[in-house]
Amino acid sequence: LQLVESGGDLVHSGGSLRLSCAPSGFTLAYYTIGWFRQVPGKERERVACISGEDDSTYYADSVKGRFTVSRDNAKNTLYLEMNSLKPDDTAVYYCGADGDWERACPNQYWGQGTQVTVSS
Repeated sequence: LQLVESGGDLVHSGGSLRLSCAPSGFTLAYYTIGWFRQVPGKERERVACISGEDDSTYYADSVKGRFTVSRDNAKNTLYLEMNSLKPDDTAVYYCGADGDWERACPNQYWGQGTQVTVSS
């Protein structure tokens, strides 16, 4: 099973980006899925997730009101819409998936990551 992220870029503070995650070999609709991010020297942190059980969403406090996670089942793609970006959002963003429907966030399969850099 593979996950491939895209959409990372260099943007100015206040700008927007949309990240995409496309799986290979499985259907996202049957998994808990989400986005994490990591900066050098720090642990990977949850950003936004969609539960496979009931489509409930989780957002980190730091991104609430600015980021939106969504899943397009017809395209079998996961998205992360990021608005009002801040320099603190700079990180490598990872897409994840988990076959345990009851999980709020994934902890099983991971993509290679896409770099998001926000300049001040």
